[in-house]
Amino acid sequence: MSGLPPAIFLMGPTAAGKTDLAIELTKVLPCELISVDSALIYRGMDIGTAKPSRDILAQYPHALIDILDPAQSYSAADFRRDALQAMGEISARGNIPLLVGGTMLYFKALLEGLADMPAADAEVRAELEERAARLGWQALHDELAGVDPVSAARIHPNDPQRLIRALEVYRVSGSSMTEHRARQSAQSTEAGASGDVQLPYTVAQLAIAPTDRQVLHERIALRFGQMLEQGFIDEVIALRARSDLHAGLPSIRAVGYRQVWDHLDGKLTSAEMQERGIIATRQLAKRQFTWLRGWADLHWLDSLACDNLPRTLKYLGSASILS
Repeated sequence: MSGLPPAIFLMGPTAAGKTDLAIELTKVLPCELISVDSALIYRGMDIGTAKPSRDILAQYPHALIDILDPAQSYSAADFRRDALQAMGEISARGNIPLLVGGTMLYFKALLEGLADMPAADAEVRAELEERAARLGWQALHDELAGVDPVSAARIHPNDPQRLIRALEVYRVSGSSMTEHRARQSAQSTEAGASGDVQLPYTVAQLAIAPTDRQVLHERIALRFGQMLEQGFIDEVIALRARSDLHAGLPSIRAVGYRQVWDHLDGKLTSAEMQERGIIATRQLAKRQFTWLRGWADLHWLDSLACDNLPRTLKYLGSASILS
């Protein structure tokens, strides 16, 4: 092994079975779990995020779940700070940090660091959201393509959070996200200061997903139906009862929540809400696959295989994670 402590990344699309495999690993390895999910951070958003049950979380605690109120925002930089602290505490106890989730931007931020971007600007963001409401998200994506084609190629028109952030950065600073990142990369190279950015761990990176994409689609549809049966609509009604929550917040824009919110606003029928919620979840899974296809040093597992635990342990041994 290198002199760096070990860590495990377990990634994959939504509904792929990441949590189940992570729990199996904690039964045979000295691992502690860290959630890498931009929706599980929020308290009171349990059903629509497919948050592990209270019993599971009591038996297998996950760091970075239920750490924020839905009225608050949380950035990739916030995640990197909190994850590094949790990883350090786990390593100090002699255990292995096992990071599990599907928010690929968080994994990327942890691995590579983040460019020094300008702070959020509420006025600019509100103007962009109003423009999107009038003209549609495609109009904002077209605007981004004109000022930052690299980011536009990376960000889907149906990804409003990242789309608004990219345009916000340009409007606030006059420079695109791509230009900010290029400057940071050049400065890091000149200074030889990669140590502050590079993750100080020996990392094994795994991804799990069904090899048959149709199986994932069926799982997504089944799970969305189960969420509705478990009281998802009542959960959103409780959120709507709060005066400080609205449809423009990152928490409420989470997949599923914005469709139920629109249904309760009378914009969608029950059937339309369910259909659009399933479609939005499939689109999320597609974006996650897009991230993962370009990921370096990734070891894939098939969700449908019955021997994923021994396969994972064998891979971890070859990756110098297990001493």
